[in-house]
Amino acid sequence: MKAFFKFIIILFPWFLSSSIPIDKTYYNSLTLPFFTPPPIAYGIIWSIIYIGISISIYQILNAKKRKDIPNSYKYTLFINYLANQSFQPIFFLLKNTFLSFISCIATFLTSLFLYKETKDQKESSAKFLIIYILFSLFASILSLAIYLLNLN
Repeated sequence: MKAFFKFIIILFPWFLSSSIPIDKTYYNSLTLPFFTPPPIAYGIIWSIIYIGISISIYQILNAKKRKDIPNSYKYTLFINYLANQSFQPIFFLLKNTFLSFISCIATFLTSLFLYKETKDQKESSAKFLIIYILFSLFASILSLAIYLLNLN
C-alpha cells in the first residue's frame, strides 16, 4: 500500500494543469489541421503518458537513494515538468497559439533530455518515456499547424 501511495504522489502533480478550464468556444473558433485528434483523445493520451512518466520516476526512486540521484536528472525533470505544464494555461488562458507552440517545442526538447538522463539512471525506466517523446513531437507539429492556420 505504501508503494501505491508513493506512486500516486509522483503521478498527481502531472495532472495539475488539467484543472485549468478548457475554453471550448476558443478551441472551436480555431482553424484546426485535418490531423487534429478528437478532443477526448487528449485526455486519454496524456493520462497514459503521465502514468508512464510516473512509473519511470518511481522506478528510479526505488532503485537509488534520493541523494544518489544526480542533480542533472532532477533539473531536467523539473524543467520538463514546467514546460509540460505551461501549455494548458498559455493556450486556454492566454489564448496565444505562438507561445503554445513554443511550450510544445520546449516539452519535446526537454523530453529528449529527460529520456537521456533517465536512461543514464536506469535504462529500463527510459522505455516508459518513448510515447512521451513521440506524442510531444506530434503535439509540436500540431501546435505549429494551428499557429500557422490562425495567423491574423
